[in-house]
Amino acid sequence: MLDILRPMSDRQEQWQAAERLALTLADGGLQRMAARTLAVFLFTDQDSVTAGDIAERLDASAGSVSGAVKSLLLVGLIERLPAPGSRREHYRLRDDAWATLFTSQNPVIQVMIQAAQAGIDTTAADDPAHRRLTQMRDFYQFMLNEIPALLERWQQHQGS
Repeated sequence: MLDILRPMSDRQEQWQAAERLALTLADGGLQRMAARTLAVFLFTDQDSVTAGDIAERLDASAGSVSGAVKSLLLVGLIERLPAPGSRREHYRLRDDAWATLFTSQNPVIQVMIQAAQAGIDTTAADDPAHRRLTQMRDFYQFMLNEIPALLERWQQHQGS
């Protein structure tokens, strides 16, 4: 079996921590295989891994790993790397994975704002639903407005 984690004496303990992290992520809404795949990226000591490496480490099917890799690529947590001479795709966790994930949520926030506004437009000002929907819209609008400054502060923090 591929030894993705090291040193030898700590490997089992690290993988147990990785599996606990994956369970926590799955409990938080991430699909289970995507969560386990993300754990491989977080805990590997390799510069990059292939889908085959992940499938072997997780004892999972190539199809389920492929779907998980696609979802992690889609949200910007991992990236595909050039691998001259290799017939296999190589992937790694992006250096800016968390900021990228946060900014990829902007379309979701926009949808929430639009959904709240659609509800506001159908309710009277004195209706409790109108008040709740207005609060929802205003919260998501506030979040959307704060993201650029928050990310800038994060980048400054990382640079110091």
